[in-house]
Amino acid sequence: MSKPAMSEFELIKRYFVRPTTEDSATSPMHQGVALGIGDDCALLQPAGNMELAISTDLLVEGRHFFPGADPEALGHKALAVNLSDLAAMGATPVGFTLALAMPVIDTDWLDAFSTGLFALADMHGCTLIGGDTTKGPLTICITVFGEVAQGSALRRDKAVPGDDIWVSGSLGDARLALAALRNELVNGLRLALSPEQLKQALHCLHRPTPRLALGIALRGAAHAAIDISDGLGGDLGHILERSNCGATINIDALPVGPALQMQSMAVRRAWSLSGGDDYELCFTAPPQHRTAIAAVGLSTDTALSRIGAITSGTGLKLVDAQGAELAMPFSSFDHFHIP
Repeated sequence: MSKPAMSEFELIKRYFVRPTTEDSATSPMHQGVALGIGDDCALLQPAGNMELAISTDLLVEGRHFFPGADPEALGHKALAVNLSDLAAMGATPVGFTLALAMPVIDTDWLDAFSTGLFALADMHGCTLIGGDTTKGPLTICITVFGEVAQGSALRRDKAVPGDDIWVSGSLGDARLALAALRNELVNGLRLALSPEQLKQALHCLHRPTPRLALGIALRGAAHAAIDISDGLGGDLGHILERSNCGATINIDALPVGPALQMQSMAVRRAWSLSGGDDYELCFTAPPQHRTAIAAVGLSTDTALSRIGAITSGTGLKLVDAQGAELAMPFSSFDHFHIP
C-alpha cells in the first residue's frame, strides 16, 4: 500500500518549524522577532533606535547552481549569500523567510537542505520566520532581515576621495571551481588542479563565509562597503557610481585565493578582479583609520588587504605593482547573460 503524499503544511511543519522555547536544543527565537511561523505574517519588533536592513536573493537550478547540487551545501549557500548583504551594511541578523519551489517532495533532499540552512542560521542567531512552498522547478528565494543602529549602516554612497580601498579574505577561488566544474578551456588548455586545490576551490564556491562580524566591527571605521558577489571590479563600480567618484587599484595587490595562486598571472588577475561568487567585503576607509582597520582584522580573525584608493575622477583605473596603467577589460556576472 502506497504512503499518502505529504501535504505542503506537513512539509513545512516537519522540516522548517522549529522549537522556540529557551530550553530548546536549537537556538531560541531572536529577541527582535515578536511572532514567527504560524500566522499570516511574522512580526518583527526592532528596538526604538534601530533600523531594519532587508535583502532578497533568488537561486534557480541551472542558473545559480548545478542540477543535482549537494542539498546540504545548497542550504548553507542560499542563506549565506543573503547574510553577506547584511554584513556589507554592518547589520546584525534577526530573521529570514524562505520560499521554496521543488518538482517533487524529496525527503532526503529536504533533510540535507534544512540541515545546512539551519546550521548557518543558528551560528548567526537568525530565525526562520515564515515563507512558502509550492511545486515547480527547483527555486530558492530567501529574504533576510537585520538590524542596525540608526545612521550607522555602511552604504555604497559614502566613499570619499582619498579613502583607502580594502578587501577581506581572498578572491577568485570560487571562479576557479566553476571553471573546473564546467571543464572550461583556458587559453586552449584544461586547468591543472591537484585534488587538494580543487577541494579548496569547491569549498569557496559552495560554502562562502558571510563576513558578519567584520561588517559590524567596521561601523564607524569604514565609509562605504559592498559584498563581492558579481566580481570585485563590477561591485566596486557600484560604490563609485553611487558615491560619484573614481578609484585606482593595484591589481597585483588583490588577495588571490590559494588555489588560484597556482594559475598563470593572466588568469589570477582576471578571476580575482571579476570572478564573482566570492562573498567577501570591499570597503573604503580614510587613511588615518589604517591602524583601526588592522585591529578590526585581528579581532574578527579576517585577513584584510589594502588594494587601492578612491579618487576624485570617475571610473576604475587598474595599475600593476610598478604603477603602470593596464588596459584590461573586465565584466561582472549578469543573471541574464551567463556564458
